[in-house]
Amino acid sequence: MNFKDNLASMPSIDHVKGLDVCDENGNVIHHIPAVEGKLGSLKLYHALAQQFNGTLHTQAAEQGLTWFAEHVEDALHNPNKHPNVDLLLRVKNDNLVYQLNVL
Repeated sequence: MNFKDNLASMPSIDHVKGLDVCDENGNVIHHIPAVEGKLGSLKLYHALAQQFNGTLHTQAAEQGLTWFAEHVEDALHNPNKHPNVDLLLRVKNDNLVYQLNVL
């Protein structure tokens, strides 16, 4: 499935104002706002937060990368073009653990 098809199967984010990714000390290290151009990523991270009880770890990152589908290859060839994919790649590759706080 492609990214668009994956998004269609995820819960609504009509009530969501954004999402913060926080480190172990509660510091926001990444923010996804509810604005045009970021809504797909917000919907995907919201679904990850629901599925993995608000924790972003290796398994959650792998699921997120599967859902990002065709954007992963583009992110690998164009660093910093897809920061929300890049974050999942870092979590997976460096075995990081963060908290996902839906706003």
